[in-house]
Amino acid sequence: MKYGEKEIKEFNVDEMEIWPNKHKKDYLIKVTLPEFMAKCPRSGYPDFATIYIEYIPDEYVVELKALKLYINSFMNRYISHEDSANEIYDTIYNKIKPKKLKVIADFNPRGNVHTVIELDSEIINKG
Repeated sequence: MKYGEKEIKEFNVDEMEIWPNKHKKDYLIKVTLPEFMAKCPRSGYPDFATIYIEYIPDEYVVELKALKLYINSFMNRYISHEDSANEIYDTIYNKIKPKKLKVIADFNPRGNVHTVIELDSEIINKG
């Protein structure tokens, strides 16, 4: 097993590294992860997406390599579009409690269907 495969296989989301936010002003962090992959829970076919994450940190930020490993940990999982997007949102939100968080999962078309899942704390927290 190569070192990258080992890191992904052994990744533990409970130990995802976060760092203190040293800045007290509001600022927006935008991360694009264009190589998301998971397996369809029904067919086993691969689903590919670009994941967009935007957040205004409060006390913590997510360490970028940890975020990359987390996203890559989906590649051998059977999980729906909706479940994967919601899990990513919930994991980041619960880990760092940002002032604002938006996650967009833009899935590549498959079978003539293009799916975009969007979760936004400004909408979710109002409900």
